[in-house]
Amino acid sequence: MSGAVILVTNDDGVHAAGLAALARALEPLGEVYVVAPDREQSAVGHALTLHRPLRVETVGERRYAVNGTPSDCVNLAVLGFLPERPVLVASGINHGANLGEDVTYSGTVSAAMEGTLLGVTSMAVSQSDPDGSGFEAAGEVAAAVAARLLVEGLPPRTLLNVNVPREAPRGVKLARLGHRVYSEKALRETDPRGRPYYWIGAGPPVWEEDGESDIAAVHDGYAAVTPLHLDLTHHGALRAMSAWEGGLTALLKKRKR
Repeated sequence: MSGAVILVTNDDGVHAAGLAALARALEPLGEVYVVAPDREQSAVGHALTLHRPLRVETVGERRYAVNGTPSDCVNLAVLGFLPERPVLVASGINHGANLGEDVTYSGTVSAAMEGTLLGVTSMAVSQSDPDGSGFEAAGEVAAAVAARLLVEGLPPRTLLNVNVPREAPRGVKLARLGHRVYSEKALRETDPRGRPYYWIGAGPPVWEEDGESDIAAVHDGYAAVTPLHLDLTHHGALRAMSAWEGGLTALLKKRKR
């Protein structure tokens, strides 16, 4: 596996400590290339840059900074910038957890989603301490998961979301996404000129109790590994709503008369 290309990216920027730790941890598994945003891109989700060109700056050996989003970096790297198609996209190590529904906002997770959409085995890795202590332990978890992925792969349209606790983990648990209860999402303040402004996400996260969730696993000191699937269709609802088709079709025809 030493000659296989591995792409490492993130949303905290090309100079982030977590990115460097992830690249170091994966070096024994292949030829690691870092293609990451030139600045912090946290919470950008799955944004793509479509209305301006992307520029790439070499910042080290097999290390590149892109003036775009995490998904831009993966697109650019997989679709031709690298010397060959990577066998793995690894995004992280994020400075802070990506648990429960927060994966929908995360640039870290979205980079792994983009890799999956492009047909590359992908994973996102986050560490619950935003100050950056314990990246070595998170790197060890990432390397172990990556080694397994490179051998066994994943089902189609599936990626792994890995969250590592603040302290060295007690072990690894496979877990489902937890559920976040949103509160105090927008905080209104006033600037010195008397004009209002708002902070989004001002309230502390409140998580629904669920012993099988990724949140519970990390809270209990375990690294949580969660398979995510890109098919967002609710198949049960699709079947249950099948009777809607006739009624809605009839309504549309009636309005056209």
